[in-house]
Amino acid sequence: MFVKNAEKNYRKEYPVLARLKDLYKKDIVPAMQEQFSYKNVNMVPKVEKVVINVGVGDAVQNSKALESVISEIAQISGQKPIITKAKKSISTYKLREGMPIGVKVTLRGERMYEFMDRLINTALPRVRDFKGISNNGFDGRGNYTLGIKEQLIFPEIEYDKVEKMRGMNISFITTAKSDEEAKELLVKFGTPFAKK
Repeated sequence: MFVKNAEKNYRKEYPVLARLKDLYKKDIVPAMQEQFSYKNVNMVPKVEKVVINVGVGDAVQNSKALESVISEIAQISGQKPIITKAKKSISTYKLREGMPIGVKVTLRGERMYEFMDRLINTALPRVRDFKGISNNGFDGRGNYTLGIKEQLIFPEIEYDKVEKMRGMNISFITTAKSDEEAKELLVKFGTPFAKK
């Protein structure tokens, strides 16, 4: 019930602003075409999806932990996350196969661009002593993963209602063939990479 309300509130608070989508079509595509000399507009890499993933290790002992994470991720992304389950049993952690151990949400289209806009222009600048995001998050196939230490950098999260600080991984899945192209694409979107 709470997740549905979070989705409604999110829609009211953040009407779909596809500023980055317009930026991509008008500025990024021609610039990338010129820089990498693509023969065809369809060869220009694009961000296919953004995946937000949160591990909830304490969900094994505390089932309420999962509920709070689900509501927080729903507020951040505007979409109901799915629960990820353990693939195998690990006795050291009292973990059995099939137990819920995290949540993830996959954003595409308008919501993806809108989330990227808020992440790049609102959330990341709120990180204390921020010097830019790491250049080492590329996987060699044009995808980038960014780790965030706490969910409080997102303005939707109310400080008083947070039970526990939780980190998350945010993955940008692109159609780029190389890390160089993917990085250039993200830089053109305004992603603040750390200076080498």
